[in-house]
Amino acid sequence: MTVLVTGAGGFIGGHLVDRLLETGAGVRAVDVKPLDDWYQVHESAENIVADCSDPVDAHKVADGTDEIYNLAADMGGMGFIENNKAECMLSVLTSTNMLVAARDAGTKRFFYSSSACVYNGEKQTDPNVTALAEADAYPGDPEDGYGWEKLFSERMARHFREDFGIETRVARYHNVYGPLGTFDGGREKAPAALSRKVAEVAMGHTDGIEIWGDGEQTRSFMYIDDCVRGTMEILAGEAVEPVNLGSAELVTINEMVDILEGIAGVKVERSYNLDAPQGVRGRNSDNTLFHQTYGWEPSISLKEGLEKTYAWIYDQLKARA
Repeated sequence: MTVLVTGAGGFIGGHLVDRLLETGAGVRAVDVKPLDDWYQVHESAENIVADCSDPVDAHKVADGTDEIYNLAADMGGMGFIENNKAECMLSVLTSTNMLVAARDAGTKRFFYSSSACVYNGEKQTDPNVTALAEADAYPGDPEDGYGWEKLFSERMARHFREDFGIETRVARYHNVYGPLGTFDGGREKAPAALSRKVAEVAMGHTDGIEIWGDGEQTRSFMYIDDCVRGTMEILAGEAVEPVNLGSAELVTINEMVDILEGIAGVKVERSYNLDAPQGVRGRNSDNTLFHQTYGWEPSISLKEGLEKTYAWIYDQLKARA
């Protein structure tokens, strides 16, 4: 079996390639970034630098594949999403061209990585949010830019299944985090950003940290190992509609800082930037459908995942110093 992973040089893609290789699959790993900029490069994979938003490149990398995991997208944390709406929307070129290429190549199964940003914003205005079930994506009012592209591409995957017989599967990721990913530069997400800030305090570089918003906004965060397992099971499974893939452990941003303080053994001074991008007020994953379908749900606790994430980021900062 030949399995293609687009976005393989990214955080989730690198971990997914590693797991697929462990299963014995032949993996074609593709990313637009130069190999030196990939987070993980696996020698036993077929590593290709290509632009999947280009129809010629998309067809070349899809040729001869049995399965495709399409993770390629221009995205980052909330700061990037809110300030680069057009760039996020342009990911529709990758979504479109990879589906067309998969159809033309006769690829049997196609996975699309969507996001919890597709959910209706009116259902996410309270920190004590009711967990979002799959039906809450409609009527459509997703995150501007990034969320609209994801919701549109979900529908496109559905119609390619209906019209062309490709077994498309869609997961709505909820805030994936872990080691071997972005932790600075503007595209990092909250767990990595806060781990870096607390590590800098622990190393004596600064006394305090800045928190975007008042810190009382709520989210759930899924550790990368749960994400990879769920991704592979969703593609292999028979459920055809989009499904949540996330942890149901709801925390405030302030509570996540509390956890990181305990891991690092420090107390940090907190300042709050109320003008910074912070997204919706509350968001959590309703895992009812996922659990009914696959018999488990993401369960690695935030504390356990942050211990591993913080340790890796701390080591990276120490090595730089």
